[in-house]
Amino acid sequence: METLQDIKQTVIFEAPIQKVWDTVSTSEGIASWFMPNDFEPKVGHEFNLQSPFGPSPCKVLEVGEPYKLSFSWDTDGWVVSFLLKDLGEKTEFTLIHGGWKSQDTILPKANEKSFVIRERMDNGWVEIINERLRKVVEG
Repeated sequence: METLQDIKQTVIFEAPIQKVWDTVSTSEGIASWFMPNDFEPKVGHEFNLQSPFGPSPCKVLEVGEPYKLSFSWDTDGWVVSFLLKDLGEKTEFTLIHGGWKSQDTILPKANEKSFVIRERMDNGWVEIINERLRKVVEG
Protein backbone atom coordinates (compact mmCIF):
# COMPACT_ATOMS: atom_id res chain seq x y z
CA MET A 1 0.00 0.00 0.00
CA GLU A 2 1.31 3.39 -0.88
CA THR A 3 1.42 5.85 1.98
CA LEU A 4 0.24 9.42 1.59
CA GLN A 5 2.80 12.14 0.94
CA ASP A 6 3.95 14.41 3.72
CA ILE A 7 2.23 17.76 4.03
CA LYS A 8 4.87 20.39 3.39
CA GLN A 9 4.45 24.14 3.53
CA THR A 10 7.06 26.85 3.32
CA VAL A 11 6.50 30.52 4.07
CA ILE A 12 8.70 33.55 4.62
CA PHE A 13 8.06 35.58 7.75
CA GLU A 14 9.10 39.21 8.16
CA ALA A 15 10.72 38.39 11.49
CA PRO A 16 14.19 37.36 12.70
CA ILE A 17 14.83 33.65 13.24
CA GLN A 18 15.13 33.88 17.04
CA LYS A 19 11.66 35.40 17.32
CA VAL A 20 10.16 32.70 15.11
CA TRP A 21 12.06 29.99 17.01
CA ASP A 22 10.80 31.27 20.38
CA THR A 23 7.24 31.21 19.01
CA VAL A 24 7.42 27.62 17.76
CA SER A 25 9.59 26.07 20.49
CA THR A 26 8.00 27.21 23.76
CA SER A 27 4.76 26.21 25.42
CA GLU A 28 3.41 29.79 25.49
CA GLY A 29 4.59 30.38 21.95
CA ILE A 30 2.87 27.28 20.57
CA ALA A 31 -0.32 28.10 22.51
CA SER A 32 -0.39 31.57 20.94
CA TRP A 33 -0.96 30.23 17.42
CA PHE A 34 -1.73 26.51 17.64
CA MET A 35 -3.10 24.74 20.74
CA PRO A 36 -2.75 24.82 24.53
CA ASN A 37 0.00 22.41 25.59
CA ASP A 38 2.64 21.49 28.16
CA PHE A 39 5.51 21.38 25.68
CA GLU A 40 9.17 21.65 26.70
CA PRO A 41 11.99 21.80 24.13
CA LYS A 42 13.76 18.68 25.45
CA VAL A 43 14.26 15.50 23.43
CA GLY A 44 12.14 12.74 24.94
CA HIS A 45 9.76 15.14 26.71
CA GLU A 46 6.19 13.86 26.56
CA PHE A 47 3.47 16.48 26.32
CA ASN A 48 -0.13 16.96 25.28
CA LEU A 49 -1.66 19.23 22.67
CA GLN A 50 -5.20 20.10 23.74
CA SER A 51 -7.03 19.53 20.48
CA PRO A 52 -10.76 19.94 19.85
CA PHE A 53 -10.95 16.12 19.96
CA GLY A 54 -9.32 15.99 23.40
CA PRO A 55 -5.67 15.80 24.45
CA SER A 56 -3.21 14.43 21.88
CA PRO A 57 -0.15 12.73 23.35
CA CYS A 58 3.09 13.97 21.78
CA LYS A 59 6.79 13.43 22.27
CA VAL A 60 9.73 15.66 21.37
CA LEU A 61 12.02 13.86 18.89
CA GLU A 62 14.56 16.49 17.89
CA VAL A 63 15.58 19.96 19.04
CA GLY A 64 18.20 21.82 16.99
CA GLU A 65 17.87 25.44 18.08
CA PRO A 66 17.07 27.62 16.19
CA TYR A 67 16.77 25.55 13.01
CA LYS A 68 14.78 22.39 13.64
CA LEU A 69 12.18 20.97 15.96
CA SER A 70 10.34 17.64 15.54
CA PHE A 71 7.75 15.87 17.62
CA SER A 72 5.45 12.90 17.28
CA TRP A 73 1.80 13.89 17.37
CA ASP A 74 -1.02 11.68 18.60
CA THR A 75 -1.16 7.91 18.24
CA ASP A 76 -1.33 7.42 14.47
CA GLY A 77 2.36 7.79 13.71
CA TRP A 78 2.36 11.46 12.71
CA VAL A 79 5.56 13.45 12.97
CA VAL A 80 5.52 17.25 12.78
CA SER A 81 8.73 19.15 12.02
CA PHE A 82 9.43 22.87 11.97
CA LEU A 83 12.45 23.88 9.86
CA LEU A 84 13.76 27.43 10.10
CA LYS A 85 16.25 29.19 7.86
CA ASP A 86 17.86 32.50 8.76
CA LEU A 87 17.37 35.13 6.05
CA GLY A 88 18.64 38.07 8.10
CA GLU A 89 15.61 40.14 9.05
CA LYS A 90 13.37 37.42 7.65
CA THR A 91 12.93 33.73 8.33
CA GLU A 92 12.00 30.92 5.99
CA PHE A 93 9.72 28.57 7.88
CA THR A 94 8.84 25.08 6.65
CA LEU A 95 6.30 22.81 8.24
CA ILE A 96 6.41 19.10 7.48
CA HIS A 97 3.59 16.88 8.72
CA GLY A 98 4.56 13.30 7.93
CA GLY A 99 3.83 9.77 9.02
CA TRP A 100 0.64 9.34 7.00
CA LYS A 101 -0.61 5.83 6.38
CA SER A 102 -2.24 4.60 3.17
CA GLN A 103 -5.10 6.76 1.96
CA ASP A 104 -7.91 4.39 2.96
CA THR A 105 -6.65 3.65 6.47
CA ILE A 106 -9.26 4.80 8.96
CA LEU A 107 -7.88 7.10 11.65
CA PRO A 108 -9.74 5.99 14.78
CA LYS A 109 -9.99 9.31 16.60
CA ALA A 110 -11.67 11.15 13.75
CA ASN A 111 -13.14 7.92 12.33
CA GLU A 112 -12.37 8.97 8.78
CA LYS A 113 -10.02 7.83 6.07
CA SER A 114 -6.46 9.10 6.08
CA PHE A 115 -6.77 10.97 2.79
CA VAL A 116 -9.81 12.94 4.04
CA ILE A 117 -7.97 13.94 7.21
CA ARG A 118 -4.79 14.74 5.29
CA GLU A 119 -6.63 17.08 2.96
CA ARG A 120 -8.36 18.77 5.87
CA MET A 121 -5.07 19.11 7.76
CA ASP A 122 -3.26 20.40 4.68
CA ASN A 123 -5.82 23.20 4.37
CA GLY A 124 -5.80 23.72 8.12
CA TRP A 125 -2.04 24.17 8.23
CA VAL A 126 -2.24 26.81 5.50
CA GLU A 127 -4.46 28.93 7.72
CA ILE A 128 -2.57 28.14 10.93
CA ILE A 129 0.82 29.09 9.48
CA ASN A 130 -0.08 31.83 7.02
CA GLU A 131 -2.52 33.59 9.28
CA ARG A 132 -2.18 32.66 12.92
CA LEU A 133 1.56 32.06 13.20
CA ARG A 134 2.32 34.96 10.87
CA LYS A 135 0.25 37.33 13.00
CA VAL A 136 2.16 36.33 16.14
CA VAL A 137 5.71 36.49 14.73
CA GLU A 138 5.19 39.62 12.63
CA GLY A 139 2.99 41.39 15.17
